[in-house]
Amino acid sequence: MKPGDLHRQIGPAVRTERGRHRMSQEPFADRIGMHCTAFGAFERGEKDFQLSTLERVAAELCVRISTLAERVENANSSRESVRS
Repeated sequence: MKPGDLHRQIGPAVRTERGRHRMSQEPFADRIGMHCTAFGAFERGEKDFQLSTLERVAAELCVRISTLAERVENANSSRESVRS
């Protein structure tokens, strides 16, 4: 992963985890204190985030930040092995 890629790649991991919890975007954003438009941009990787935002997201999803980061790494590894 290149520097700066994390904010673009962690959003889809959050979206997947939120889907596992069967939570829609707008109520989830409300629960973590974000506007739904900003949260949507976060999930699409269009918006950079502060660590405190990621902490709130992880806490609401009942996962560790390291778990989300691991999912990003696993997705990157899968893509790289497909290319090889």
